[in-house]
Amino acid sequence: MSDKSFANLNLEATWLENLDQLGYLQMTPIQADALPHMLEGKDVIGQASTGTGKTAAFGLALLSKIEPAGQVPGALVLCPTRELATQVAEEIRRLARPIPNTNVVVLTGGTSVSRQRTSLAHGADVVVGTPGRVLDHLRRKSLDVSKVRTLVLDEADRMLDMGFLEDVQTVAELVAPERQTHLFSATMSEDVERLSQTFQRDPVWVEADSETPDITQILYDLQGIDRFDALERVLSYHSLESAVIFCNERDTVDACRAVLKHAGYSVEGLHGGMEQRDREAVLRLFSNQSVRFLVATNVAARGIDIQELGAVINFEMPRDITEFVHRVGRTGRAGESGLAISLLGRSDARKVEALPELLGGIEPRMASKLPSASTSPEPAKMRTLMLFAGKRDKLRPGDVVGAFTGEFGLDVDALGKITIEERASYVAVASEVAEAALVKLRKGKIKGKNIKGQLV
Repeated sequence: MSDKSFANLNLEATWLENLDQLGYLQMTPIQADALPHMLEGKDVIGQASTGTGKTAAFGLALLSKIEPAGQVPGALVLCPTRELATQVAEEIRRLARPIPNTNVVVLTGGTSVSRQRTSLAHGADVVVGTPGRVLDHLRRKSLDVSKVRTLVLDEADRMLDMGFLEDVQTVAELVAPERQTHLFSATMSEDVERLSQTFQRDPVWVEADSETPDITQILYDLQGIDRFDALERVLSYHSLESAVIFCNERDTVDACRAVLKHAGYSVEGLHGGMEQRDREAVLRLFSNQSVRFLVATNVAARGIDIQELGAVINFEMPRDITEFVHRVGRTGRAGESGLAISLLGRSDARKVEALPELLGGIEPRMASKLPSASTSPEPAKMRTLMLFAGKRDKLRPGDVVGAFTGEFGLDVDALGKITIEERASYVAVASEVAEAALVKLRKGKIKGKNIKGQLV
């Protein structure tokens, strides 16, 4: 038996079977180091970024202390962004399959407070949320954290960077003092360490494997060329299948998206000024490969769960150089190679000098020497088909696959990611057969039912 086998944790067979079904065959380094201590009841402080498996680590630990179908939550997870909170909640739901009736509630901005209050009133076992919205519910007395046995501060450095320190402190002080507290952070600043000293008891320090990811860094000097022109040349020259393109301001995101859209690129934008439903829709299309390029502010640097992102592009270097690490960390994950391209203006020399370990010795190339784009951009490989049925209709991914490859006659390779939500489902379908798939859906049935749908 491997030293990193989940079986070494003495989990019950149902837990091991679920982990196997989820594809968790071996523990990642952070899981192997943190989980035994968590399960023993110790506090853990971990230096780990997105993609290291930390969510599964603290998710399994907090679920081990949950009494399902409870009226008040037994675990609380604080996250810096809506996207990360949604991602964490979904992972915990998947991990919780061996425990029937486990209710995970997400509390973030962009969703009706009254609707969230109703969800809490129906009972919650695990609450995952952003500090501001969680504190709002505590003040309204719609959330009771007196029975919380596990508190998790996820991406603590990002929460502090976003000004959530007071909110985090207020929430943590309201949780029962005899709880377990786990803190994870990509970087360990003095503020993060102070947060740990304040709210953790003799925490065990763990750190994700420090193995350097396989990321190729390329710098392009913008001297003598427009930044938008340079971006188009980069996209054409490198023949990128997909990429996240980072900007510093919302207005720049909108402008960059408009330029690329006009040039024929499959592209969407993402920033904090968008409505939550619109942000979720864009992320869904991008993760389904129905959009090739995502132009985003730093709000997307963490919380996007794209395992095979081939490249990131710094359209602008970030003002806070630590964000460079978080941006670049979106590519080259899970053992895959990655590419990080940065466009450098006159004021960026000092920022490059501040990153000797990542950029030391890399000579910038002249963007003006890249050939102008000569061919039309390729469309997205997939399109997303929305079905007007979901979990409440007892629809499962297997039902969708069975209908599309059976009655509808599609090849299984034409299907991509399938997401089943409460009232709707989303199916990634190869672009060349998407229209035909919609026609067959309208004429056919899934689980013996006529289900309406549309391409989004």
